[in-house]
Amino acid sequence: MQIISTNIAQPLTIEWRGQQIQTGIYKYGVETPIFLGKEDVENDHVLDRRYHGGEDKACYLYSADHYPFWKTKYPDLDWQWGMFGENLTVRGLDESEIYIGDTYQFGEAVIQVSQPRQPCFKLGFRFGNQKVVDDFWSLPYPGFYVRVLQPGKVQKGNEFVLLDRDTDCLSVSQVFSIFRSIPTDRKLIQKAIENQFLAESCRRDIQKILDKR
Repeated sequence: MQIISTNIAQPLTIEWRGQQIQTGIYKYGVETPIFLGKEDVENDHVLDRRYHGGEDKACYLYSADHYPFWKTKYPDLDWQWGMFGENLTVRGLDESEIYIGDTYQFGEAVIQVSQPRQPCFKLGFRFGNQKVVDDFWSLPYPGFYVRVLQPGKVQKGNEFVLLDRDTDCLSVSQVFSIFRSIPTDRKLIQKAIENQFLAESCRRDIQKILDKR
């Protein structure tokens, strides 16, 4: 895997259901290195800390390999890296081959995979169409959030080096499938909940699914 774009955002105010809301989803590529901190990316704008940023969601990665599919589905957009609100656009990222808890080094940073992305209405604003949120939920292309175990600068061209993996953990795709499948495999749900590396907020959401069964 290789970083092909580093992306940060300036805050933007949008209107949603009669309210003015600030968002940092409008990310655009920068040519300079970016610094991955313990709770966010330096000089990025994480405005709603209930759902973004923090130790479990310090940085969001999305696959450049998925862009051709989305460009076909939404051909009239001004396509640029960062369209999904990702800090790092990565070539070769395949969610079915990346496991919760995987630890990688690239550039100066060491990160650990913590959970798949769970999209909200702000992605719809970025695309100018709320239908993209349902499309995102229905497809196995969530990207993932990471913890930053070792802060540091990263830049375009950095290659990923796998440092540690527990293959008994679930893949990013498997965890995301819990939100996409009805009915969902109870054993899969239980395994996700018991995963020590899964982000706590994601664990709570999965527990709610289990409680409803």
